[in-house]
This record gives sequence, C-alpha cells and structure tokens, in this order.
Amino acid sequence: MALMTPEQFEESLKQLKPRVFMNGKPVDSILQNQNTRTVVEANKASYAWALTPEHKDIMSCYSPLIDDVVNRYTHVSASVDDLVKKAEAGTFTAEMLGTCIYRCVGYDAFHSLAATCWEMDRDLGTEYHSRFLAYLKMVQRQDLSVAGALTEPRGKRSQRTLDWPDPYLSLKLVDKNKDGIVVRGAKINISGAFASHELVVLPQAAHFAGEEDYAIAFATPTDAEGITYVCQYSPYSAERDQADDIEELGNPLFGQRETSMVIFNDVFVPWERVFHCGEVDYSLKLVTRFAKTHRMTCGGTCKVGFMNQIIGASKLIQEYKGLENAAHINDQLMEMVVLRETGRACGLASARKGVEEPVGSGVFLPDELMSNVSKLNICNAFWRVMALAGDIGGGLIVTMPSLKELKNPEVKDYVQEFYSFGSDEPTENILKVHKLLQHWAAGQHGVATWHGAGPVMANKIMLQRVIDYEHDKDIVRQTLNLGEA
Repeated sequence: MALMTPEQFEESLKQLKPRVFMNGKPVDSILQNQNTRTVVEANKASYAWALTPEHKDIMSCYSPLIDDVVNRYTHVSASVDDLVKKAEAGTFTAEMLGTCIYRCVGYDAFHSLAATCWEMDRDLGTEYHSRFLAYLKMVQRQDLSVAGALTEPRGKRSQRTLDWPDPYLSLKLVDKNKDGIVVRGAKINISGAFASHELVVLPQAAHFAGEEDYAIAFATPTDAEGITYVCQYSPYSAERDQADDIEELGNPLFGQRETSMVIFNDVFVPWERVFHCGEVDYSLKLVTRFAKTHRMTCGGTCKVGFMNQIIGASKLIQEYKGLENAAHINDQLMEMVVLRETGRACGLASARKGVEEPVGSGVFLPDELMSNVSKLNICNAFWRVMALAGDIGGGLIVTMPSLKELKNPEVKDYVQEFYSFGSDEPTENILKVHKLLQHWAAGQHGVATWHGAGPVMANKIMLQRVIDYEHDKDIVRQTLNLGEA
C-alpha cells in the first residue's frame, strides 16, 4: 500500500526546512513550536486513520492511477460513491479533530485541476493534464500531505487588477523561460501549509485578456526557495504558548485552526509542476470547480463534525447541571440537531447529485446548486448552533478561571466546590467541557466558517448564476393552462 505511517509522516517533516514566522519571531521547528505542532498532529492523525481497520474504508481507497491503496486525501473522485465517501471523510475528520484537516484544500484543488487540465488539453492541445497526473501519481505513491492556496490580498475591489498601483497584490508571473516560471506575490488565510509537504496554488478569481500573468496554477514544495510563512497569532495562540499542560486547553492536541500568509518572493516553478499559465478563459473554471467541491466540504461535511462536538458538550453541561427536564434546553438541543442534520443532508445531496465534469474527463464533482446551498445554509446555521451552545453553557464559557487554579493550594478547594454545580462529575471535567465550548463559541471557528470556501455573498452570487427558474414557471403554466411561453 502507498500509505505512510504517522511516524513516517513526522519523520518526513524533519527533512523540510520551511521559513516560518509567528508573533514576530522565527519558528525554528514546526514540530516543537506549540502552535504549529497542532497542524502536525492533525495531519498525522489522517495517516493513522488510513491504516486503522475501523476507519480505513473512509480514509483510504483504491487508486487506478498507481494500482494501489492510497489515502483518500490524495484521490480524485471518479464516481458518485467516491463523492459520498469524500463527504463522510470530511465529517469524520472534523468530529475527531475538532479543527481543520489541513489536507482538505489540496484534496479539493486536485478535483478542479484534474477536470480543468483535461479540458484545456482537449481544447487547446496543452500538456497540463499529463503533467498533473504525473504529479498526482507522485503524491499518491509517496502519500504526501498537500495544502491548497487560493485567497489573495488583492487591491481595491472597485479597480481592475491591471489598475492596482501594486501589481503583486495578486500572485503574478514575473518570468518565464525554457525551464519554468517565476512567481511573486502572496496568498493569505492559508490553512496549515507550513506543516505539509506540498502546496497547490490556484487563481482566486476569473481573469481576462491582458491579465495572462495572473492566470497561473502550479504545485511547489512547501520549503521551496523564496517561500515564507507569516502565521496567525491570536489570544488562543498566546494561551497555548503559556500553557504548562496542553490538557488545560479547549482542544488540547489539535488546537484552533492555524493559518498563515504565504509569501512568494520570486519562487521558481519547473514546467512539469505548472498546470495553468496564461489561459485566462480557464481561470474561472478552475475557481468555480474548486468552489463547488470545497463548499460541499465546508458546508455539509466538516461543519457537521464540528457541530457533533458542540452538541455533545452542550448535552454534557445540561446533565452536569441537572437540567435534563428543562423543556427550553431540550428544545434548544433539538434545534441544534435539526440544523446539523440539515447541513448533513445538503452535503450528501451535493455528493449524490454529483456528475462527471467535463463529460469524458473521468472526474466527478458535486452538484453546483446543492454545494452552494450547503455552504450558504451552514454560514448561518453554525452561528446559530454556537449561540445556542452559549446559552446552554452560560456565562462560565467566557468567565471561567484557568484550570491551573485546580493546582493552586490557595483556591483549589473553592474552585472544586463552587464549579461542581452539585454534580458527581469531577470539577476538572466540568471545567474542561466548558473550555471546549469556549474554544467553539468564543473562538475563531465562527468567522472561519463564515468565510471559508466563500462568505454569504459569494455563495449568493454563484447561486444567482446557476439557478434555473424555467421548470418552476413551466409547471405553473401547465397547472393553469396558460399555454407555452
């Protein structure tokens, strides 16, 4: 099998030397830094699950490309069943990690590249598809973790790209020769790239005549010369830095979502790793095919897994406080479940209604209408679930003391007594569950859920493009015998 063990994955990261900065200082080792380590642990778990008998059906699959079993996060869906398994994997990894599975953006980018490179070769006589397949075979054989990058700083939205005073606010080709291309610029809000082997880069938006230097897609090692990562830093980052024991934190092993700005300072990419270069008519196709795939992931799959954690913690708090018969809380929990299952249904519908696109490519993508409905639904549903959890959890979610106080001889007896709520459950466990809800309801995942894979307006714009009202109008004409239009 072309599957790495978790230990082999960690060992492989030791061979990489990414240039990483956090909180104004260089990160000497992503394996030892408390915050970057969480990304390592999340990716590492994906290797373990692919080898575990009870999880391998979700986390691994057969690849005809290399005639071997591969990690699902290196596979391009070739059937509706593959898409359904992809959806199940998104929910499973999310509920197990309580944060991002950092291989998912690269996984979704593979689908867009496989479809669009095939189409460009068919229409233009390029060699992108054969290049991409050669690259994907390498990824599968070596079981590499691949991150993805689309989002860019960009200039004023009221101006065309070519009118920006700084031409590098969108990633730009600056040189091209017989060996490859050189790119300059940045990608922002990129999840977990510094702890992956490879980074796949796609355009963020459509491009037009005159913008050929921005119409680029490629793959690069994450520690390629000229790449620098500037990591996010939040109160949760500082808290992890200061923790004596990670068990004091809301998600001890896997942490909050970790992202970075990825700077490309004249990075060279050889031609065999270039999958799109100047064909402006295909940039939007790369973006929309990625978007529909990622919106299924971010809408109806991974957020369902997150909601499983939130609902579970809310139910435990209800029981700790002896509120099992409180009608309003039972009603709130039921509402949370309905929101979760609506999200799940949208995600599965996106997969079940998936089709081969383009026909003949062998690539299956989610249904565009349902994937956008899925993400639009979850934008609001996830905030609502967090609000309900905040109501059930009470003020303690944001007023609780540090778990260090349970080791403070001056106050530990008071903390144990007054935060027990009369429950037989150890106070430490009660506080840990509240801490987990703090991680969700007062953490970074609300905004991340809103914007990840596109905020509300991005989904609405796409829906306005794909919704077809003709059938709806026709059935009214038929019902009322209005005749044909």
